[in-house]
Amino acid sequence: MNNYEKAFLVSGRNTLIHKNKKLDLIVINDDDDPPLIITRHGVKKFEEELPASRSEAKERYMELVDVSSVDVFGETKTLLFIQALNNKEYKVDYTKQDSDMFIRVHQDNYI
Repeated sequence: MNNYEKAFLVSGRNTLIHKNKKLDLIVINDDDDPPLIITRHGVKKFEEELPASRSEAKERYMELVDVSSVDVFGETKTLLFIQALNNKEYKVDYTKQDSDMFIRVHQDNYI
C-alpha cells in the first residue's frame, strides 16, 4: 500500500465516486465555481474556508479534489456526477449554481 491512497475514484468522463467514509471530499472545479463538500450524508456547497494545503485538509479529515488537475479529469466540468456513500448519485450542474437545480439527486440507489 502506498502512503497516499485517494478517498475517491474517477469513473468515465465526469463521475466521482466517494469511497472512504473517514474523509470528506472538497471538490474544486474552477475559481468562479463554489466548492462542494462530499460527506457520507451527501453533497452540498462548502461554506467554510478552504484548507490551504493537503496536510491541513488531512488534519481536518478532508481531501482536496481539483477537478481540472491531470490526475482527476484534466479540465473543468459544467456537469459532474457524484456517487456518495449514502447510495445516491448526485448531479451537479455548474451552469445552474444560483438555483435549486445546482445539486440534485440524480439516482436514488445507484448500486
